[in-house]
Amino acid sequence: MSPEHTAMQFPRDPLAAVTHPDPYPYYASLVAERPFYRDEALGLWVASSAAAVTAVLTSDLCRVRPPAEPVPRALLGSPAGDIFGHLVRMNDGPGHCPFKQAVSATLDSVDRTQAAEQSKTSARILWDELEPAAEPRRLTEFAFGLPVFVVGSLLGVARDRLTETARWTGDFVRCLSPLSTPEQIEQSKTAAGHLLDLFRSLLAGQRTGGLLGTLAAEARRLGREDVDVIVANGIGFLSQSYEATAGLLGNTVLALISHPGAREQVTGDSDLLGHVVQEVLRYDPPVQNTRRFLAGSGELFGRQVKEGDAVLVVLAAANRDPAANPDPGRFEALRASRRHFTFGAGPHECPGEALAASIVEAGVRQLLASGLRVEDLARPPRYRVSGNARVPIW
Repeated sequence: MSPEHTAMQFPRDPLAAVTHPDPYPYYASLVAERPFYRDEALGLWVASSAAAVTAVLTSDLCRVRPPAEPVPRALLGSPAGDIFGHLVRMNDGPGHCPFKQAVSATLDSVDRTQAAEQSKTSARILWDELEPAAEPRRLTEFAFGLPVFVVGSLLGVARDRLTETARWTGDFVRCLSPLSTPEQIEQSKTAAGHLLDLFRSLLAGQRTGGLLGTLAAEARRLGREDVDVIVANGIGFLSQSYEATAGLLGNTVLALISHPGAREQVTGDSDLLGHVVQEVLRYDPPVQNTRRFLAGSGELFGRQVKEGDAVLVVLAAANRDPAANPDPGRFEALRASRRHFTFGAGPHECPGEALAASIVEAGVRQLLASGLRVEDLARPPRYRVSGNARVPIW
């Protein structure tokens, strides 16, 4: 293929790359030629190499929200805004570090065996309800529903309320995207109100036991007993796992389709599925990028940046940086010394990787055990409209 033809196939920019059929040659060109540059059309700095991404994510200059707009204006004064404003992943400053410790300690408290069993049980229940083998399009519902069923159960949501909780979570997360329509924003506000009511009642009856009770206990230990903060971050366990886990499940299915060798390995030894999931996190991650905002002027990765500037941090490109992973375009389930940036780095690194991987492994095992041949799904995938999450839909 000629360089001219290859360039024609590139997405127009890093945001369009998220749902492009194959953004990775484009990402490789960014890493090699423009690891940190100013995209005037987008009005953003763009970090793509492993070194540049690490520099941005660990810089004292960078924040997760614009300092002048901690909560999106469209959400102010609404239940969605109340949740957003308390989410630890959306906050910096004095309150962040102590409560991040509470969130991390809560997730660390989840027993691996318990998480695996809950994931297996939820996958079986949801699969039986949806019957995706009879209608493959329901795989999308399965992928989005499974993380809510698992995490919701661990938090203490009753079995008969999981389906509506999944629906509310799906509506709520729409407000987190700048691509949301006014109608979706209004739906997210309504859904947020339902989630707040549910989680306040859960917390009131669950001072001990359950993941929400553990979060409350960890918060109290750190002197952070604000019910609104605890409830918002309990909801955050659902919202933050929703698209990312659905994308990881879908991209794992696509990896088994497009890499017959990996599919044969898993068929011969199901214990290798966990390694495949880890390689998918690097090779075709569900979260392609994130953003940071400059709280002051200074130097960042050798460039002068100004207060108020924004940076698009292309995690998926850093995963394919040869400096981080030799021969990065090769899918290698048993890759040695694998590095990926999918869950971030620095003070806002997401602590949910182990739980997400456990959920996806159980979901794919259920798919394979139910007799659905993934190769029969082979076709160019479509992706959910998003500026940062790569989630295949059927």
